[in-house]
Amino acid sequence: MISGNCLCGQITFETEAKATSASMCHCVQCSKQSGGVWASAQVHEDALKITGDVSWFEASTTAKRGFCALCGSSLFWQAHDEDQISFALGAVNAPTGITLERHIFTADKSDYYSIADGLTQKP
Repeated sequence: MISGNCLCGQITFETEAKATSASMCHCVQCSKQSGGVWASAQVHEDALKITGDVSWFEASTTAKRGFCALCGSSLFWQAHDEDQISFALGAVNAPTGITLERHIFTADKSDYYSIADGLTQKP
């Protein structure tokens, strides 16, 4: 079981599904939204039970981002044409049982840090 919540606890989520595609996103949108690198994993949207009032922001013509309007926690990302939903690894309660697989949008990463963990990097 994977479970998590926002900072204030108003939104919780859980899944019994195996999370996939655990990655750290370095794109400009994720950086602006989270204040840094956004780590997430995904499951089928039907496998994720969300409790609470998620606020959705249409970040682009291709995806939306879910957050808590009360505390501001960035929690979810979902492409409009996919049935998978990503959830923030920083919001998951330990132990997560999840291992990072890769870094994505590394061509967009900022200059104040380097990636040195040896994981696959996708520009």
